[in-house]
Amino acid sequence: MSEGGHPDVILCPGGPMLLRGDHVVQDADGVEHHTTRPVSAVCRCGKSSIQPWCDGTHKVLPPKLRP
Repeated sequence: MSEGGHPDVILCPGGPMLLRGDHVVQDADGVEHHTTRPVSAVCRCGKSSIQPWCDGTHKVLPPKLRP
């Protein structure tokens, strides 16, 4: 839990993983990305055009293909 009682990681059903605070996310190529926003959305469907970040593509996928 971060300060204020909010969880650091939230898995959104059928959507991204939300990260609160400072984190390092490693993409499929092993490149590390540091979060720069208070809350960052990480892609879990694998279809985002801005990997490792979520671009909302999961919203147009059939439910069986969503995370």
